[in-house]
Amino acid sequence: MTIDRLVNLLAAVTLFEMMVTIGLGVTVAEIVAVAREWRTLARAGLANYVIVPAAAVGLLLVFQAAPFVAAGFLIAAVCPGAPYGPPFTGLAKGNVTLAVGLMMVLAGSSAFLAPLLLRLLLPLVAGDRPVDVELAKMIETLLADQLLPLGIGLFIRHRWPALAKRLGKPARGLSVLLNMALLGTILTAQFPTLIAIPLRAFAGMSALVLTGVAAGWLLGGRDEADRRAMAMATSVRNVAVTLVIAAGSFPGTPAVTAATAFGLFQTVLVALIAFAWGRLILKPR
Repeated sequence: MTIDRLVNLLAAVTLFEMMVTIGLGVTVAEIVAVAREWRTLARAGLANYVIVPAAAVGLLLVFQAAPFVAAGFLIAAVCPGAPYGPPFTGLAKGNVTLAVGLMMVLAGSSAFLAPLLLRLLLPLVAGDRPVDVELAKMIETLLADQLLPLGIGLFIRHRWPALAKRLGKPARGLSVLLNMALLGTILTAQFPTLIAIPLRAFAGMSALVLTGVAAGWLLGGRDEADRRAMAMATSVRNVAVTLVIAAGSFPGTPAVTAATAFGLFQTVLVALIAFAWGRLILKPR
């Protein structure tokens, strides 16, 4: 098995297991409660599917990123619904229940909207070099690797809540191990390219993350806890979905390296922002 096939397989397995784990940890009632808040969903959609992708396109054009590098960053920009959203919201002292609901809605909707946004936006940043995705294949992959396991987890939680509770902790542990294995494999294969990333690329990544924080905060409503939840949900992108798309559509290219670099960087940066927000800067009295 080649390293590209191994990365593709690990990314798919990791995403599948993580989505089952997410489903085990939430209830249908929590999802329905968020789904009924159509104004909140509309603001979340604007922040995650319009503002952040538009900012990514603008930054990629300003920094004149190479076509496949641009593809990797753009994939991350159109993939919200990260499992890290709720725990980061907890660190930031935000509304964790809202964060869970947003994660579920965004993760589910991205299976359809992410491929469509990529088809629309990739030509804007690819320059003269053709960089394209197979729309039908990507949607099919995300339905199988994202919505199906999410439904499995939700069904187990609804039908056998005690079993879901027992499975939750080992499932979360397995998620950590799979993520470490996936990132370790990519780091091993792409290490020379990763260490060659210029400092200006980190400036661009920081700008994109901070755009997500600002967009989520401004569109989060009147309640401060809700605004923090929206800020976390918007700023942290779904690394597992990003890597599935990048590894499946552009195996062995800088797109995988760019997606990995952004995934690692944004997770660390948003964690630090959440910690500072909840514990140092705006700690409740």
